[in-house]
Amino acid sequence: MNILVLKLILAPVIIGSASLAGRRWGAAVSGWLVGLPLTSGPVAFFLALSHDRAFVFDSVRGTLSGGFSLIAFSLTYAWVSKRFNWLVSILSGIFVFTGMTVFLQNVTIPFIPLFSLVVAVIFIGLRLMPKEQAVPSVSNPSGWDIPSRILIGTSFILLITGIAPYIGSRLTGLLTTIPLYVSILTIFSHRHQGHAGAVNVLNGLILGLFSFAGFYLVLGLLIEQTSLVVSFGAAILATLIVQGVSLLILRKRHIHTLE
Repeated sequence: MNILVLKLILAPVIIGSASLAGRRWGAAVSGWLVGLPLTSGPVAFFLALSHDRAFVFDSVRGTLSGGFSLIAFSLTYAWVSKRFNWLVSILSGIFVFTGMTVFLQNVTIPFIPLFSLVVAVIFIGLRLMPKEQAVPSVSNPSGWDIPSRILIGTSFILLITGIAPYIGSRLTGLLTTIPLYVSILTIFSHRHQGHAGAVNVLNGLILGLFSFAGFYLVLGLLIEQTSLVVSFGAAILATLIVQGVSLLILRKRHIHTLE
């Protein structure tokens, strides 16, 4: 099958399914879901179909490094939103994310220590985030919400995989962590539920990043050693296991918030 056709089929299915699940179970779960490698994972897969394994491994290391940028974005938005509206908050978050990405482009950390640092920073991020709060329910977004996410996400995957040979493997990996979906979800929750709604989404995101880190740990260890089926299959399995554990934690935290 032509790679472009595969991208146009696979990306909308993954993004649309996750979006429907997030709509069904609320803001915190939406944030938790976008912690999954919904765009960076397909990007890594399509890169593996058209580039050598060394290129893919380096992009995986870049993507894993992008976890630092996502934590910085989340903390910045969460604390700025206590005092300011969604526009100031998102601009502040994107500014910090961009600065971190520029910095990380010139920093190389061995793979296993990098994974350990990302996991440690996720724990730190959870401790530094404002506490989750109960928020009023809000009506579902309009009918164009999910189609627009599919369009944005698929376009992003096509763009990143298209320009990868020109910007290099490391920057390709870093750019796959641009917080597209979480920005949409957080802004929506901020506008309709205030600071508490935004914080709940971002707390869910940070908790979901454990599965993100697990996916890229397994993929990075296997991508140069085994077939694509084995490396991506094992990475997906690891993601599902870690995500299941984090869901239990999220549910317990949600129950505690409502008490």
